[in-house]
Amino acid sequence: MKVPLSQLASLTGGVVVGDPDCMIEKTAPLHTADSVSITFVSDKPEKLDWSVATSARAVVLRAGHAANVPDRFAQLLVDDPKEAFEKIAAFFHPKTETLAPGVSSKASVAATAKIGQNVSIGDFAVIGENVELADGVRIYPGVVLMTNVVVGANTTIFPNVVVYENCRIGANCILHANCVLGAYGFGYDSSTGVHLLAAQYGSVVLEDNVEIGACATIDRGAYDATYVGEGTKVDNHVMIAHNCKLGKRNMICASVGIAGSVKTGDYVVMAGRVGVRDHIEIGSGAVLGAMAGVMANVPEKARIVGIPATPEMEQMRKQAALSKLPKTQKEVRELRKELTELQARLSALEDPKSHS
Repeated sequence: MKVPLSQLASLTGGVVVGDPDCMIEKTAPLHTADSVSITFVSDKPEKLDWSVATSARAVVLRAGHAANVPDRFAQLLVDDPKEAFEKIAAFFHPKTETLAPGVSSKASVAATAKIGQNVSIGDFAVIGENVELADGVRIYPGVVLMTNVVVGANTTIFPNVVVYENCRIGANCILHANCVLGAYGFGYDSSTGVHLLAAQYGSVVLEDNVEIGACATIDRGAYDATYVGEGTKVDNHVMIAHNCKLGKRNMICASVGIAGSVKTGDYVVMAGRVGVRDHIEIGSGAVLGAMAGVMANVPEKARIVGIPATPEMEQMRKQAALSKLPKTQKEVRELRKELTELQARLSALEDPKSHS
């Protein structure tokens, strides 16, 4: 696809500086763009070395930030460069629909299932007894929805997702490939010396606008549901154990592990590979740094890091002290040597034989 820059200006509501008829074939990041690409700079273009920064034909810039840009670049001036560039990228990369509307003849759909309007069900999907799919739901190939699962309007479930019985998924959710909702919780009665599976009568509830990453797992509650609040986003390979209650609009990054019965407030952020022990509470707005080992309750808006996790400033002081440890050890060795010499001299002075 080749389009003149003027067409992209119309798409984004921007203003062209330079040649409006230059032809653009693709979008690319700043340092990989070539002579048929358009790229963008969000802030501080004056700090770029434009001779090496990019080979792009055109650059999307914030209006008022074009003063130091060489004339060899055509410019598209907009209010928000990132937003405009995303529109352009979407224009050059239109989505290709791979899931046909309707129910595939290769799918297995129980007679008791309730299917809404404009629902798509792909090859080899299994829709169990009494499942309810609201309008606009998209079920990709290989998905398994067990008995009594309810899926809200316009939710998309990608290939090979498995949702166990009685789970409820809200509207406008996205479940990525191979995630599992409602598997048994890791709970056992070991009092007799044999690990006997504990109660598994609960379910999983996702509120509206939740996104679950590929290969993530959310276990069912023992008697109640494991909840994921409205707008929460869960990254790939995350483990959320039984009876957890996650608040609204949490951001749970890759490879996080959350043990059973944890409660979080709203807008909590857990960075990559955070581990949270069972039965604790994380306050609203808290940020847990990457690989934090969280062993106790976290107050609202706290920022904690480290293993075991402690407040960010405390951890920074610890790290600063550790960085000085080699120098401190050297100083201690030198002081010990001096002390040994002083003790020897003092002993010599106190020894009567030394005066004879």
